[in-house]
Amino acid sequence: MVLTCILVPVALLATWVHDIALDTDRYVSTVSPLASDPAIQDAAVHRITEAVGAKVNGPQAAADIADWLQSQGLPPRAAGAVKALGPQIDSAVDQAVTRAATRVVRSNVFETVWTTANRAAHQAVVHALTGEGRGAFEVQDGTVTLDVGTAVERVKKELVDAGISPAAKIPDVDKQMVLFQSDQLAKARKGAHLLDVVGNWFPVLVVVLGAAGVLLARHRRRALARTALGAAFACLVVAIGLVVARRYYLDHLPPQVQSRAAAAAVFDTLLRFLKVSLRTAVVLGVVVALGAYLVGPGRLPVAVRGASDHTADSAARWAAARHITTGRAGTWAHTYRRSLTLAALLVVVLVFALWNHPTVLTILLLVLVLLAVLAALALMAASGRAATPTPPSPPGSGPSADDSRA
Repeated sequence: MVLTCILVPVALLATWVHDIALDTDRYVSTVSPLASDPAIQDAAVHRITEAVGAKVNGPQAAADIADWLQSQGLPPRAAGAVKALGPQIDSAVDQAVTRAATRVVRSNVFETVWTTANRAAHQAVVHALTGEGRGAFEVQDGTVTLDVGTAVERVKKELVDAGISPAAKIPDVDKQMVLFQSDQLAKARKGAHLLDVVGNWFPVLVVVLGAAGVLLARHRRRALARTALGAAFACLVVAIGLVVARRYYLDHLPPQVQSRAAAAAVFDTLLRFLKVSLRTAVVLGVVVALGAYLVGPGRLPVAVRGASDHTADSAARWAAARHITTGRAGTWAHTYRRSLTLAALLVVVLVFALWNHPTVLTILLLVLVLLAVLAALALMAASGRAATPTPPSPPGSGPSADDSRA
Protein backbone atom coordinates (compact mmCIF):
# COMPACT_ATOMS: atom_id res chain seq x y z
CA MET A 1 0.00 0.00 0.00
CA VAL A 2 2.86 2.40 0.81
CA LEU A 3 4.60 1.53 -2.46
CA THR A 4 1.34 2.14 -4.32
CA CYS A 5 0.97 5.62 -2.83
CA ILE A 6 4.55 6.47 -3.78
CA LEU A 7 4.42 5.01 -7.28
CA VAL A 8 1.09 6.50 -8.42
CA PRO A 9 2.59 9.93 -9.31
CA VAL A 10 5.59 8.14 -10.85
CA ALA A 11 3.18 6.16 -13.04
CA LEU A 12 1.47 9.39 -14.10
CA LEU A 13 4.87 10.84 -14.99
CA ALA A 14 5.67 7.73 -17.04
CA THR A 15 2.37 8.07 -18.90
CA TRP A 16 3.07 11.75 -19.59
CA VAL A 17 6.53 11.01 -20.98
CA HIS A 18 5.15 8.24 -23.16
CA ASP A 19 2.02 10.01 -24.43
CA ILE A 20 3.18 13.62 -24.63
CA ALA A 21 6.91 13.65 -25.21
CA LEU A 22 7.12 10.48 -27.29
CA ASP A 23 3.84 10.57 -29.24
CA THR A 24 3.94 12.92 -32.23
CA ASP A 25 0.20 13.48 -32.61
CA ARG A 26 -0.25 14.03 -28.89
CA TYR A 27 2.69 16.40 -28.76
CA VAL A 28 1.53 18.43 -31.76
CA SER A 29 -1.98 18.75 -30.32
CA THR A 30 -0.36 19.98 -27.10
CA VAL A 31 1.89 22.66 -28.57
CA SER A 32 -0.34 23.82 -31.44
CA PRO A 33 -2.21 26.38 -29.25
CA LEU A 34 1.13 28.07 -28.56
CA ALA A 35 1.07 29.57 -32.07
CA SER A 36 -1.75 31.89 -30.96
CA ASP A 37 -0.30 32.57 -27.52
CA PRO A 38 0.51 36.32 -27.24
CA ALA A 39 3.79 35.66 -25.42
CA ILE A 40 5.02 33.27 -28.12
CA GLN A 41 3.91 35.64 -30.88
CA ASP A 42 5.68 38.60 -29.26
CA ALA A 43 8.85 36.55 -28.83
CA ALA A 44 8.68 35.42 -32.47
CA VAL A 45 8.20 39.01 -33.69
CA HIS A 46 11.17 40.15 -31.60
CA ARG A 47 13.41 37.33 -32.83
CA ILE A 48 12.45 37.79 -36.50
CA THR A 49 12.97 41.55 -36.20
CA GLU A 50 16.44 40.92 -34.73
CA ALA A 51 17.34 38.54 -37.55
CA VAL A 52 16.27 41.07 -40.20
CA GLY A 53 17.38 44.29 -38.52
CA ALA A 54 20.90 43.04 -37.89
CA LYS A 55 21.53 43.20 -41.65
CA VAL A 56 20.33 46.78 -42.22
CA ASN A 57 22.87 49.43 -41.16
CA GLY A 58 21.15 52.82 -41.37
CA PRO A 59 24.19 55.04 -40.57
CA GLN A 60 26.34 53.18 -43.08
CA ALA A 61 23.67 53.43 -45.74
CA ALA A 62 23.28 57.18 -45.09
CA ALA A 63 27.06 57.66 -45.22
CA ASP A 64 27.29 55.81 -48.53
CA ILE A 65 24.48 57.93 -50.00
CA ALA A 66 26.10 61.14 -48.73
CA ASP A 67 29.49 60.22 -50.16
CA TRP A 68 27.98 59.43 -53.53
CA LEU A 69 25.99 62.68 -53.59
CA GLN A 70 29.06 64.67 -52.53
CA SER A 71 31.04 63.08 -55.38
CA GLN A 72 28.32 64.32 -57.69
CA GLY A 73 28.74 67.90 -56.46
CA LEU A 74 26.56 68.08 -53.35
CA PRO A 75 27.87 70.69 -50.86
CA PRO A 76 29.59 69.25 -47.77
CA ARG A 77 27.01 70.80 -45.43
CA ALA A 78 24.19 69.10 -47.32
CA ALA A 79 26.14 65.83 -47.38
CA GLY A 80 26.52 66.08 -43.58
CA ALA A 81 22.78 66.52 -43.26
CA VAL A 82 22.25 63.36 -45.30
CA LYS A 83 24.66 61.46 -43.05
CA ALA A 84 22.67 62.61 -40.02
CA LEU A 85 19.65 60.74 -41.39
CA GLY A 86 21.23 57.39 -40.41
CA PRO A 87 19.25 56.92 -37.14
CA GLN A 88 16.02 57.89 -38.92
CA ILE A 89 16.73 55.29 -41.59
CA ASP A 90 17.34 52.69 -38.89
CA SER A 91 14.11 53.62 -37.11
CA ALA A 92 12.08 53.54 -40.33
CA VAL A 93 13.50 50.17 -41.33
CA ASP A 94 12.91 48.74 -37.83
CA GLN A 95 9.31 49.90 -37.91
CA ALA A 96 8.78 48.39 -41.34
CA VAL A 97 10.36 45.11 -40.27
CA THR A 98 8.30 45.00 -37.07
CA ARG A 99 5.08 45.65 -38.97
CA ALA A 100 5.90 42.94 -41.53
CA ALA A 101 6.92 40.44 -38.84
CA THR A 102 3.77 41.18 -36.84
CA ARG A 103 1.57 40.64 -39.89
CA VAL A 104 3.21 37.28 -40.55
CA VAL A 105 3.11 36.10 -36.93
CA ARG A 106 -0.50 37.20 -36.33
CA SER A 107 -1.72 35.52 -39.51
CA ASN A 108 -2.65 31.91 -40.15
CA VAL A 109 0.68 31.52 -41.92
CA PHE A 110 2.55 31.42 -38.63
CA GLU A 111 0.14 28.86 -37.15
CA THR A 112 0.74 26.62 -40.15
CA VAL A 113 4.50 27.14 -39.93
CA TRP A 114 4.44 26.50 -36.19
CA THR A 115 2.40 23.29 -36.44
CA THR A 116 4.40 21.94 -39.36
CA ALA A 117 7.72 22.75 -37.72
CA ASN A 118 6.68 21.17 -34.43
CA ARG A 119 5.47 18.01 -36.11
CA ALA A 120 8.82 17.71 -37.87
CA ALA A 121 10.53 18.74 -34.64
CA HIS A 122 9.09 15.95 -32.55
CA GLN A 123 11.97 13.64 -33.33
CA ALA A 124 14.29 16.18 -31.74
CA VAL A 125 12.07 16.35 -28.66
CA VAL A 126 12.56 12.60 -28.42
CA HIS A 127 16.25 13.30 -28.86
CA ALA A 128 16.13 15.80 -25.99
CA LEU A 129 14.64 13.24 -23.62
CA THR A 130 16.08 9.95 -24.83
CA GLY A 131 19.07 10.94 -26.97
CA GLU A 132 17.48 9.42 -30.09
CA GLY A 133 16.16 11.14 -33.22
CA ARG A 134 16.60 14.55 -34.77
CA GLY A 135 14.28 17.19 -36.17
CA ALA A 136 13.64 20.88 -36.74
CA PHE A 137 14.41 21.40 -33.08
CA GLU A 138 18.06 21.75 -32.20
CA VAL A 139 19.12 20.41 -28.82
CA GLN A 140 22.56 21.34 -27.56
CA ASP A 141 23.89 21.65 -24.00
CA GLY A 142 20.38 21.42 -22.56
CA THR A 143 19.00 24.19 -24.81
CA VAL A 144 16.03 23.51 -27.09
CA THR A 145 15.65 25.94 -30.00
CA LEU A 146 13.17 26.23 -32.86
CA ASP A 147 14.22 27.33 -36.33
CA VAL A 148 11.98 30.24 -37.40
CA GLY A 149 13.69 30.49 -40.79
CA THR A 150 10.45 29.96 -42.72
CA ALA A 151 8.82 32.94 -41.02
CA VAL A 152 11.97 35.03 -41.59
CA GLU A 153 11.88 34.18 -45.30
CA ARG A 154 8.25 35.29 -45.46
CA VAL A 155 9.11 38.60 -43.76
CA LYS A 156 12.12 39.07 -46.04
CA LYS A 157 9.92 38.64 -49.12
CA GLU A 158 7.44 41.22 -47.84
CA LEU A 159 10.26 43.69 -47.14
CA VAL A 160 11.80 43.21 -50.58
CA ASP A 161 8.36 43.66 -52.18
CA ALA A 162 7.99 46.87 -50.15
CA GLY A 163 11.22 48.23 -51.63
CA ILE A 164 13.63 47.57 -48.74
CA SER A 165 16.29 45.91 -50.89
CA PRO A 166 18.88 45.25 -48.11
CA ALA A 167 16.47 42.65 -46.73
CA ALA A 168 17.34 40.41 -49.69
CA LYS A 169 20.86 39.98 -48.23
CA ILE A 170 19.63 38.29 -45.05
CA PRO A 171 21.50 34.95 -44.92
CA ASP A 172 19.99 31.63 -43.84
CA VAL A 173 21.63 31.73 -40.42
CA ASP A 174 20.93 33.06 -36.94
CA LYS A 175 17.21 32.32 -37.04
CA GLN A 176 16.95 30.22 -33.89
CA MET A 177 14.35 30.92 -31.22
CA VAL A 178 15.26 29.49 -27.81
CA LEU A 179 12.25 27.78 -26.22
CA PHE A 180 13.69 25.87 -23.27
CA GLN A 181 16.97 25.56 -21.40
CA SER A 182 17.92 23.28 -18.54
CA ASP A 183 21.32 22.14 -17.29
CA GLN A 184 19.65 18.95 -16.04
CA LEU A 185 18.35 17.91 -19.45
CA ALA A 186 21.18 15.47 -20.07
CA LYS A 187 20.61 13.84 -16.68
CA ALA A 188 16.89 13.57 -17.41
CA ARG A 189 17.54 11.52 -20.52
CA LYS A 190 18.34 8.35 -18.58
CA GLY A 191 15.19 8.65 -16.48
CA ALA A 192 13.05 9.46 -19.50
CA HIS A 193 14.40 6.46 -21.38
CA LEU A 194 13.63 4.19 -18.44
CA LEU A 195 10.13 5.62 -18.10
CA ASP A 196 9.60 5.12 -21.83
CA VAL A 197 10.54 1.45 -21.54
CA VAL A 198 8.17 0.79 -18.64
CA GLY A 199 5.60 3.42 -19.58
CA ASN A 200 3.07 0.98 -21.01
CA TRP A 201 3.14 -1.48 -18.12
CA PHE A 202 4.08 0.59 -15.12
CA PRO A 203 0.60 2.05 -14.45
CA VAL A 204 -0.91 -1.45 -14.68
CA LEU A 205 1.72 -2.74 -12.28
CA VAL A 206 0.89 0.02 -9.78
CA VAL A 207 -2.84 -0.80 -9.95
CA VAL A 208 -2.12 -4.53 -9.42
CA LEU A 209 0.18 -3.68 -6.52
CA GLY A 210 -2.49 -1.52 -4.90
CA ALA A 211 -5.17 -4.19 -5.40
CA ALA A 212 -2.89 -6.80 -3.84
CA GLY A 213 -2.29 -4.57 -0.84
CA VAL A 214 -6.03 -4.08 -0.31
CA LEU A 215 -6.87 -7.78 -0.76
CA LEU A 216 -4.16 -8.86 1.70
CA ALA A 217 -5.27 -6.36 4.34
CA ARG A 218 -7.33 -7.50 7.33
CA HIS A 219 -9.78 -4.61 6.94
CA ARG A 220 -10.06 -4.21 3.19
CA ARG A 221 -12.48 -1.30 3.14
CA ARG A 222 -10.28 0.69 5.48
CA ALA A 223 -7.20 -0.32 3.49
CA LEU A 224 -8.84 0.87 0.26
CA ALA A 225 -9.69 4.24 1.78
CA ARG A 226 -6.19 4.74 3.19
CA THR A 227 -4.50 3.72 -0.05
CA ALA A 228 -6.70 6.09 -2.06
CA LEU A 229 -6.05 8.99 0.29
CA GLY A 230 -2.32 8.24 0.40
CA ALA A 231 -2.07 8.21 -3.40
CA ALA A 232 -4.06 11.44 -3.60
CA PHE A 233 -1.72 13.08 -1.08
CA ALA A 234 1.36 11.92 -3.01
CA CYS A 235 -0.05 13.39 -6.24
CA LEU A 236 -0.86 16.63 -4.41
CA VAL A 237 2.75 16.86 -3.20
CA VAL A 238 4.04 16.38 -6.76
CA ALA A 239 1.61 19.01 -8.07
CA ILE A 240 2.88 21.50 -5.48
CA GLY A 241 6.43 20.55 -6.46
CA LEU A 242 5.66 21.45 -10.09
CA VAL A 243 4.47 24.89 -8.99
CA VAL A 244 7.70 25.43 -7.03
CA ALA A 245 9.78 24.12 -9.95
CA ARG A 246 8.04 26.48 -12.36
CA ARG A 247 8.78 29.51 -10.20
CA TYR A 248 12.40 28.43 -9.68
CA TYR A 249 12.92 27.84 -13.41
CA LEU A 250 11.47 31.21 -14.42
CA ASP A 251 13.51 33.00 -11.76
CA HIS A 252 16.73 31.45 -13.06
CA LEU A 253 16.29 31.74 -16.82
CA PRO A 254 19.60 31.80 -18.71
CA PRO A 255 20.34 34.67 -21.11
CA GLN A 256 19.72 32.41 -24.12
CA VAL A 257 15.97 32.51 -23.43
CA GLN A 258 14.72 35.71 -25.05
CA SER A 259 11.31 35.93 -23.37
CA ARG A 260 10.29 35.00 -19.83
CA ALA A 261 6.61 35.02 -20.80
CA ALA A 262 7.27 32.71 -23.75
CA ALA A 263 9.28 30.34 -21.54
CA ALA A 264 6.41 30.27 -19.05
CA ALA A 265 3.91 29.54 -21.83
CA VAL A 266 6.02 26.65 -23.14
CA PHE A 267 6.54 25.26 -19.62
CA ASP A 268 2.83 25.43 -18.80
CA THR A 269 1.77 23.94 -22.12
CA LEU A 270 4.16 21.01 -22.04
CA LEU A 271 3.17 20.13 -18.47
CA ARG A 272 -0.54 20.83 -18.90
CA PHE A 273 -1.61 17.21 -19.28
CA LEU A 274 0.63 16.09 -16.43
CA LYS A 275 -1.02 18.65 -14.15
CA VAL A 276 -4.45 17.53 -15.32
CA SER A 277 -3.52 13.92 -14.57
CA LEU A 278 -2.31 14.83 -11.08
CA ARG A 279 -5.51 16.74 -10.32
CA THR A 280 -7.55 13.83 -11.65
CA ALA A 281 -5.66 11.39 -9.42
CA VAL A 282 -6.24 13.60 -6.37
CA VAL A 283 -9.99 13.83 -7.01
CA LEU A 284 -10.21 10.11 -7.80
CA GLY A 285 -8.47 9.23 -4.55
CA VAL A 286 -10.84 11.39 -2.53
CA VAL A 287 -13.89 9.95 -4.33
CA VAL A 288 -12.75 6.34 -3.78
CA ALA A 289 -12.01 7.02 -0.09
CA LEU A 290 -15.40 8.68 0.34
CA GLY A 291 -17.13 5.75 -1.35
CA ALA A 292 -15.31 3.26 0.87
CA TYR A 293 -16.39 5.25 3.90
CA LEU A 294 -20.04 5.46 2.85
CA VAL A 295 -20.37 1.68 2.53
CA GLY A 296 -18.92 1.13 6.01
CA PRO A 297 -20.60 0.53 9.39
CA GLY A 298 -20.17 4.06 10.71
CA ARG A 299 -23.09 6.01 12.14
CA LEU A 300 -23.21 8.53 9.30
CA PRO A 301 -22.96 5.95 6.47
CA VAL A 302 -25.68 3.83 8.07
CA ALA A 303 -27.87 6.91 8.44
CA VAL A 304 -27.32 7.92 4.82
CA ARG A 305 -28.13 4.43 3.51
CA GLY A 306 -31.17 4.21 5.79
CA ALA A 307 -32.47 7.56 4.58
CA SER A 308 -31.97 6.47 0.97
CA ASP A 309 -33.89 3.21 1.46
CA HIS A 310 -36.65 5.00 3.36
CA THR A 311 -37.02 7.51 0.52
CA ALA A 312 -37.11 4.68 -2.03
CA ASP A 313 -39.75 2.79 0.00
CA SER A 314 -41.88 5.93 0.25
CA ALA A 315 -41.67 6.44 -3.50
CA ALA A 316 -42.53 2.77 -4.13
CA ARG A 317 -45.60 2.93 -1.84
CA TRP A 318 -46.72 6.14 -3.57
CA ALA A 319 -46.37 4.45 -6.97
CA ALA A 320 -48.09 1.23 -5.82
CA ALA A 321 -51.07 3.25 -4.55
CA ARG A 322 -51.47 4.55 -8.11
CA HIS A 323 -50.99 1.07 -9.62
CA ILE A 324 -47.49 1.87 -10.90
CA THR A 325 -45.25 -1.14 -10.37
CA THR A 326 -42.10 -2.64 -11.84
CA GLY A 327 -43.44 -6.19 -11.90
CA ARG A 328 -40.95 -9.03 -12.00
CA ALA A 329 -38.10 -6.62 -12.72
CA GLY A 330 -38.58 -5.06 -9.30
CA THR A 331 -38.66 -8.44 -7.57
CA TRP A 332 -35.54 -9.50 -9.46
CA ALA A 333 -33.79 -6.24 -8.55
CA HIS A 334 -34.73 -6.73 -4.91
CA THR A 335 -33.37 -10.28 -4.90
CA TYR A 336 -30.08 -9.53 -6.69
CA ARG A 337 -29.57 -5.92 -5.62
CA ARG A 338 -26.14 -6.52 -4.12
CA SER A 339 -24.85 -8.28 -7.23
CA LEU A 340 -26.32 -5.62 -9.51
CA THR A 341 -24.69 -2.87 -7.45
CA LEU A 342 -21.32 -4.60 -7.67
CA ALA A 343 -21.76 -5.08 -11.43
CA ALA A 344 -22.60 -1.39 -11.92
CA LEU A 345 -19.51 -0.40 -9.92
CA LEU A 346 -17.29 -2.72 -11.99
CA VAL A 347 -18.69 -1.29 -15.24
CA VAL A 348 -17.92 2.26 -14.10
CA VAL A 349 -14.38 1.24 -13.09
CA LEU A 350 -13.88 -0.45 -16.48
CA VAL A 351 -15.12 2.62 -18.35
CA PHE A 352 -12.75 4.82 -16.36
CA ALA A 353 -9.84 2.45 -17.04
CA LEU A 354 -10.54 2.47 -20.78
CA TRP A 355 -11.18 6.23 -20.98
CA ASN A 356 -8.54 7.98 -23.02
CA HIS A 357 -6.86 10.53 -20.73
CA PRO A 358 -9.63 10.99 -18.11
CA THR A 359 -10.02 14.30 -16.31
CA VAL A 360 -11.76 15.56 -13.17
CA LEU A 361 -14.88 16.15 -15.29
CA THR A 362 -14.74 12.49 -16.36
CA ILE A 363 -14.73 11.37 -12.72
CA LEU A 364 -17.65 13.63 -11.81
CA LEU A 365 -19.62 12.41 -14.83
CA LEU A 366 -19.03 8.74 -13.96
CA VAL A 367 -19.94 9.37 -10.31
CA LEU A 368 -23.22 10.98 -11.38
CA VAL A 369 -23.95 8.05 -13.69
CA LEU A 370 -23.20 5.58 -10.90
CA LEU A 371 -25.42 7.46 -8.45
CA ALA A 372 -28.23 7.50 -11.01
CA VAL A 373 -27.90 3.74 -11.55
CA LEU A 374 -27.84 3.08 -7.81
CA ALA A 375 -30.92 5.27 -7.33
CA ALA A 376 -32.75 3.36 -10.07
CA LEU A 377 -31.80 0.04 -8.45
CA ALA A 378 -32.98 1.31 -5.07
CA LEU A 379 -36.35 2.34 -6.52
CA MET A 380 -36.77 -0.97 -8.36
CA ALA A 381 -35.80 -2.95 -5.24
CA ALA A 382 -38.23 -0.94 -3.13
CA SER A 383 -40.97 -1.59 -5.69
CA GLY A 384 -40.11 -5.28 -5.54
CA ARG A 385 -40.37 -5.26 -1.75
CA ALA A 386 -43.72 -3.50 -1.91
CA ALA A 387 -45.04 -6.07 -4.39
CA THR A 388 -43.85 -9.06 -2.33
CA PRO A 389 -46.77 -10.43 -0.28
CA THR A 390 -46.31 -10.49 3.52
CA PRO A 391 -46.03 -14.10 4.82
CA PRO A 392 -49.04 -15.17 6.96
CA SER A 393 -48.67 -15.14 10.74
CA PRO A 394 -48.58 -18.49 12.57
CA PRO A 395 -51.95 -19.62 13.99
CA GLY A 396 -52.71 -18.25 17.38
CA SER A 397 -50.25 -15.41 17.21
CA GLY A 398 -51.52 -11.88 17.53
CA PRO A 399 -50.70 -8.99 15.25
CA SER A 400 -47.26 -7.60 15.79
CA ALA A 401 -46.25 -3.99 15.78
CA ASP A 402 -44.78 -4.43 12.33
CA ASP A 403 -48.07 -5.93 11.05
CA SER A 404 -49.98 -3.01 12.46
CA ARG A 405 -47.66 -0.58 10.71
CA ALA A 406 -48.04 -2.50 7.48
